[in-house]
Amino acid sequence: MSARGQAQGQAPGIAGTDAESPEHGGLFGPEYAALTLAIVSLISVIAFESMAVSTAMPEVAVELDAVRSYGLAFSVMLTTQLLGIVLAGVWCDRAGSLPSLLTGQVLFAVGCGICGASTEFAPFLLGRAVAGLGAGLTFVAGFVLIGRTYPEALRPRVFSAISAAWVLPSLIGPALAGWVTSTWSWRWVFWIVIVPVALALVVLLVRRGQIRAADAGVEASSRDHHSHVRAAWLGLGIAVSAGVMQWGTHELELTWSTKTVAALVGLLGVFICAPRLLPAGTFTMRRGLSSVMLSRFFLPCAFFGTITYIPLMLTGERGLTLAQAGLVLAIGSIGWSVGSWVQGRDRFAGRRDRLVSLGGGALATGLLGVVVVTWAGWWPWWVAAPLAVAGLGMGLGTASLSVLALSLTAPADHGSASSNLQLSDVLGSVIGIAGTGAVFAALHTRAGEDVPAFVAMWLGTAAIATMVIVAGRRIRST
Repeated sequence: MSARGQAQGQAPGIAGTDAESPEHGGLFGPEYAALTLAIVSLISVIAFESMAVSTAMPEVAVELDAVRSYGLAFSVMLTTQLLGIVLAGVWCDRAGSLPSLLTGQVLFAVGCGICGASTEFAPFLLGRAVAGLGAGLTFVAGFVLIGRTYPEALRPRVFSAISAAWVLPSLIGPALAGWVTSTWSWRWVFWIVIVPVALALVVLLVRRGQIRAADAGVEASSRDHHSHVRAAWLGLGIAVSAGVMQWGTHELELTWSTKTVAALVGLLGVFICAPRLLPAGTFTMRRGLSSVMLSRFFLPCAFFGTITYIPLMLTGERGLTLAQAGLVLAIGSIGWSVGSWVQGRDRFAGRRDRLVSLGGGALATGLLGVVVVTWAGWWPWWVAAPLAVAGLGMGLGTASLSVLALSLTAPADHGSASSNLQLSDVLGSVIGIAGTGAVFAALHTRAGEDVPAFVAMWLGTAAIATMVIVAGRRIRST
């Protein structure tokens, strides 16, 4: 903490220090333009792949005779992404951000290439696993790069740009993937991302001197070799546990079976490993960085636990087509971009903890709106309005938490902080999707009669969103 921050009794990053750092021409000035474009391009490509594959997967499942294993194509990528996130934190602390960042890009491109070339489902799953590992390495290393290379005044704007990089793929990804699949083949949905990843790789190699200089100016990590090895093994443990849990909750029934036991064992494994990887006091909402991580867990848990099943509700209960349901989600995603842009304004420097609580309130309000529209049987297109409010909350909260995580951590430990942030993010998504999936599978009757199941699921996710309001108030250390 700076002397000024101590004198004012404020945590670093919560005080109004953002405006004191020079901007060096902004994100697209001479010093940062190439890095900014490379980072935003990488995030956009990964976002496109995650959105587009949802449209292409039905065709993939039919051609590769894997309709019954449809969900594994998504869960296996999340599982290896968890592993990549933990390993990247260790690697960045020990060797800087560049090795993890470059390796992550190569693995992501190779994984997509394997998926596109697969003629059977097993190698396709292997490709998804490799791509997930690469995405995990890339996300964490990218956050470390931002923390060590950009001045504090520019970080909120970088994270605004990153959040915005998810919006365009959300809007055009499903439609573009549908066109590519019908015009050429689903394989090109995976192959077309390789070119932009390669271009970003070249840019980062050209700027490697700047990145290495930033890494070299950081003191050694406070974690010793034993801590790094322990983190790597725990990362493997949480990845395996999450994979077992997702397999067990797939098509869950309210009877004891091998899958039910597997779901419980996997869930237990997650909650044994997670507290040992995240900052102490995360799950007891300790003040400071711990509450940052817990907020980052709750936000995607509530949001993605809801939107994963909205297309199913709109098509199965309200009669919309898949394309129309995708458009509803696209309209809702605009709110995320707006929230991210708002939090990047200089006027919110020193008040980002309040933005987190505000984001949690907006998310809870939006999800309750989805419940009301669903239960009342109103015009299905009205779902877009509360979804936009929920997206606004995600934009305000997630980007603010990214800034706070770096500000509350010494530069030497940005690798572990970024890893913890991404771990909380993905783990929240996994728990949210698996939890709502289990509830739906248990309450499901048949298409057209599942409104009570959807309402029960989304009342639960709205309750989780309200916890962000409380956790946000615990971020300030005083």
